[in-house]
Amino acid sequence: MPTQPDYAALFAASPYPYLLINRAFTIIGANPAYLQSTGRTAQQIVGKHIFEAFPADPNDPESTNLAEVRISIEQAFATKQPHTSALLRYAILRETPDGSVFDERYWSAIHTPVFDADGDVAFVSQNAIDVTDLYRFDVDTHNYYLKQGVSAVPYIPQMNRPQMHEAMTRILSLERSQLQKMFNQAPSFIAVLTGAQHVFEMANEAYYQLVGHRELIGKPLLEAIPEVAAQGVHRVLDEVFASGEPVVLRDSKVSLQRHPDGPLEDRYIDLLYQPIVDQDGRVTGIFAQGSDVTGAYHAAQALSEKVQQLEEVRENQAFQLALADRIRQFDDVDDVTGAACALLGQALQTSRVLYAQIDDDKGNVAIVRDWTAEGFPSLAGKVMVMDDFGPPMIAALRAGQTVVNHDVTQDSRTAGNIGIYAAIGVGADLLVPYIKAGRMLVVLTVQNATPRRWREAEIRMVQETAERTWSAVEAARARAALRRERDQSQSIFDSMGEGFAVLDKHWTILRMNAEGLRLTQCRAEDVIGHNHWAVWPELLGTSAETVFRRVMDTGATELIELAHRLPDGRQVWIETRTHRSSSGGIAFFFRDVTERRQAQEQLTVADRRKDEFLAMLAHELRNPLAPIGAAADLLQRARLDEAQVRKTSQIIGRQVRHMTSLVDDLLDVSRVTRGLVALHTERLDLRHIVNDAIEQVTPLIHTRRHHLALELPPQAPLVEGDHKRLVQVLANLLSNAAKYTPEGGHITLSTEVRATHVLLHVKDNGIGMAPELVARAFELFSQAERSSDRSLGGLGLGLALVKSLIDLHHGSVTCQSEGQGKGSTFTVCLPCMHSETPFAESPAAGKMDAAAPSDQLRIMVVDDNVDAAAMLALLLESNGHEVHVEHAALPALSASEHAAPHVFLLDIGLPDIDGIELARRLRARSNAQHAVLVAITGYGQEQDRARTAAAGFNHHLVKPVDMQKLYAILDDVVPAHT
Repeated sequence: MPTQPDYAALFAASPYPYLLINRAFTIIGANPAYLQSTGRTAQQIVGKHIFEAFPADPNDPESTNLAEVRISIEQAFATKQPHTSALLRYAILRETPDGSVFDERYWSAIHTPVFDADGDVAFVSQNAIDVTDLYRFDVDTHNYYLKQGVSAVPYIPQMNRPQMHEAMTRILSLERSQLQKMFNQAPSFIAVLTGAQHVFEMANEAYYQLVGHRELIGKPLLEAIPEVAAQGVHRVLDEVFASGEPVVLRDSKVSLQRHPDGPLEDRYIDLLYQPIVDQDGRVTGIFAQGSDVTGAYHAAQALSEKVQQLEEVRENQAFQLALADRIRQFDDVDDVTGAACALLGQALQTSRVLYAQIDDDKGNVAIVRDWTAEGFPSLAGKVMVMDDFGPPMIAALRAGQTVVNHDVTQDSRTAGNIGIYAAIGVGADLLVPYIKAGRMLVVLTVQNATPRRWREAEIRMVQETAERTWSAVEAARARAALRRERDQSQSIFDSMGEGFAVLDKHWTILRMNAEGLRLTQCRAEDVIGHNHWAVWPELLGTSAETVFRRVMDTGATELIELAHRLPDGRQVWIETRTHRSSSGGIAFFFRDVTERRQAQEQLTVADRRKDEFLAMLAHELRNPLAPIGAAADLLQRARLDEAQVRKTSQIIGRQVRHMTSLVDDLLDVSRVTRGLVALHTERLDLRHIVNDAIEQVTPLIHTRRHHLALELPPQAPLVEGDHKRLVQVLANLLSNAAKYTPEGGHITLSTEVRATHVLLHVKDNGIGMAPELVARAFELFSQAERSSDRSLGGLGLGLALVKSLIDLHHGSVTCQSEGQGKGSTFTVCLPCMHSETPFAESPAAGKMDAAAPSDQLRIMVVDDNVDAAAMLALLLESNGHEVHVEHAALPALSASEHAAPHVFLLDIGLPDIDGIELARRLRARSNAQHAVLVAITGYGQEQDRARTAAAGFNHHLVKPVDMQKLYAILDDVVPAHT
């Protein structure tokens, strides 16, 4: 009788399929269950490499997952631990009478290491259970799915049921592990509560983050999260538990103590409470799932406020458009005022809107028209005494002020006259006067029966309505008078400045005046007596046809503007006012409004450029005012020695000269554009003009280390012109080239002589110009983008001045650029005469002034304006402070390591990094965290102050600095003991 078990017999008798593989992936054995499962014999596979015995499908390699099998076997050898592939798609080769085919099969496989006597892995056992009848594989998603339905699961012999149990255990273990991982990693918070006390059974990481990492599992809700007891959360859970119905909450506010001993934090959540029901239909618990939407909630609130503001603007714009469309069709004044009152009253949902005429000599107000809400009495036709409504209020109206009265019984201007307001049923009103030639003529009034807080948007709406109504009234009166005169005189008809035509009800053109024929570029014989749509078929189907037919049907006057292409190819805008004639046809006035539309567009652009220019001019003037103001303060406050007085005077002189040059530019442009410049013309040698212009710009060119090349012809040409002005033109172009070319760039001045003209080309390899800037380079106030330190750019005057001066010389100036970063070329063309005189060399460059930096507080001044920094340092030193001066940010950072100033006075526009970034870097350093930072800048708008505050500045001062304010700031500084 054997003393050891027969393992080979056990291996062969096992109902589970087993395959043995050595380290070379060679099959060294397979039991009958394995051979039966795969349809192989031992002779076919034993001794072969596993992937030779079970090869891949060459037509569908993915159907045999060789890589996954290889990795699983290798991990069993390497880790000495079993490795499981819960579900594995591996097709098996099968021979048929028609050839070899691959059967798609699904396996649940485990590779288990088998050890030798020394504890090393001798080989690996593969136990692969065929689960093809239970699962399917989706090729598109690469996912395995359990087959659904009873019929999908075939009969499984009893001997295979343990195998199926083993396979399903592996698969379920994998799925449970994946589900647990997904549960914990779910972005939304999830919890499972059981029983009527809502005991926490499960909660994922997101739920712990929501409520703070506290103990939850096994605790009832009110014990785990006691702060929600007063917030009604448990009552909602009780309802779900009792009713078995789910509850969904949106933007639900809950206050949670997310940190131990911390305050309650308001959070907004989207939440679903779903009852958990057992097989008997009883509710056993609640599944809670949701998302923390606090950030989105606050963002939505902020967005809602912005949307409300935009909606008010949109509503006002829509109202004004509707008002304009409504009243422009009326020629009767009463119709205009009636429509305006009605539209305004309905839009504001108020009690009464009235349009009243003022007789200021008699002190009376006559209500011409009004609109009232249903049931509210009308005042139309009544004449009332103005002062009865409160003399102070009437005085404000006479001064042209809009009167806003939220409550007539509380407003000091009307509280003494509440009787009249009670009589007419008014609790609040809003009045807009119309003043002409210093006299109040009309008042548009909005009245409400009860006190009402008028919003800014409503006030603006009423003001704009008043302006539009008064304009329409005056226009209607003018048109009415004009129509009467047109009806009375044929000569007026023929000489009027508008086109006029009459059509009968069959669309035949009965009359058209001379201006109409001129505007349409037609002859009378081609128009009169012809059908309108035959003459202008292109108008069929347009808004013009719609309006004409509507006027003929309704009799209402309508106005329309339409783009129209004339016979000569030009496209024009025609404004047409159409009336129904007494015979049932129509008559219409029309005029060319192309220039008006273009002018409106140009005015919009010009207005924007004017605003940009004024803002830049204010900034440029503040810069020299800063050192001048500081110098004046120093001269008044300090006892200075002669050297300090001289230095102070020099600073004032330089800055005054800079301001003078700005003013001179302004005056020059003004004189030239108004035609007040008289040229002193003479025959001039062009080389003298070039020499003098180069002499003016040489300091700038040398400062920026540019290379200036001169390309001139052997014979210097003569021109006729004003020497001073031509030098000014050329110096301006060279100066622009130097400003807009990076340091070390190239500038070329070349001359090209032609038969009757000489061309001067100023070419650079600087920043270039975008096409839209090239198109308007010579327009007044046009400017390129300026750098933060203001080293580039001017007031937008120079090129406009150049063009005006060259025009006076009967020449021309143009500019070209291939785009940004590709340089620019400016070409001046002047009439010329020839000369044999050779060209002279340009003069040498000049020099720039330098300033040297110069105790109670240690103060560092950082400003690239040398004079401003020096002057401010002198003032501060005269008050006993120790002052260190730097002219750029990076040196200031380095110096602050050793100086440890108590106060930093920082300019914002610095040449290396700006003052905003400098402040941030200083605040990051330990020795400057408690220092006082003061921004000193030429920019003083609210957004500028917000930027400096955000960067860590304590104060924001605008140049020129108010020294009293600065001294007050310094007086409050308590220096740290160092």
